[in-house]
Amino acid sequence: MLLGIATTFGSNHVAARLAFDHGASVATAVGVRSGMTALVLLALLRLQNVPVAMSRGTLARALFVGLLVAVQSFCLYSAVARIPVALALLCFSSCPVLYVLLSWLTGKDRPPRVALFAAPIALVGLAFALDVHFNDLGERWTQIGVGASFAFAAALCFAFVMYFNVHWLKALDGRLRTFIMMGVTAAVVLSAGALSHGLALPGDGKGWLGLALLTLLYGSAITVLFMLLPRIEGTAATIGLNFEPIAVLALAWIFLGQAVKPLQIVGAFLVVGAIAWLGAAKRA
Repeated sequence: MLLGIATTFGSNHVAARLAFDHGASVATAVGVRSGMTALVLLALLRLQNVPVAMSRGTLARALFVGLLVAVQSFCLYSAVARIPVALALLCFSSCPVLYVLLSWLTGKDRPPRVALFAAPIALVGLAFALDVHFNDLGERWTQIGVGASFAFAAALCFAFVMYFNVHWLKALDGRLRTFIMMGVTAAVVLSAGALSHGLALPGDGKGWLGLALLTLLYGSAITVLFMLLPRIEGTAATIGLNFEPIAVLALAWIFLGQAVKPLQIVGAFLVVGAIAWLGAAKRA
């Protein structure tokens, strides 16, 4: 299921790049995607008579996590709009390492010894994937620096989102939890976009197709993910989701023509392999 979710998330980001290339703004994509997902979930909650009562503390925590999802969504889509989709997601795949560090710092878990080996391998792989060379580091940073920074910021936010879902909101129904997060995300991003005049609709049919597909794909993936999270260990979830950059390498090449060098592909597999190794050691 996690591999399916990861591939669906990857497809959503490919669709998002299609929408951006044809006129849609990041704020519009995040707002429409989150708002439509929230409306569908609201209908589902009503039809299935899911209880919505919760304590004020739980509601406050869910609203806070929703705000983190809003920031994460905007940052990741901003990265996708600026650099090749696969590279943005490889930077974002630092999320599991950040999750492990967060769990360690908060006393929830202790990182295994293998982390001393897996983390450097992941960093080397990321350097290969981003096609970074010391002799032209400044020039390369000019090309991808802003996009990569957005992707790393998104990874940090999502590490907190995963952590709080596992430790704060475990008892809350996954459909209700996701509805609150998507509702907050839509409200925050659409309001900010309107105030900053940052809302722009697609300019042609391809852009509208991309917007519709990213809404459908993201809504399906995020709902299933948050329903599944309480049933599995958080680290296991982050491992499975790291199949996403690999799926996107193929999807972006097929649908967007975003080819990468062979060494970048090697780097991508090093990143994903190192993080999977770390996660396997965590579960052992």
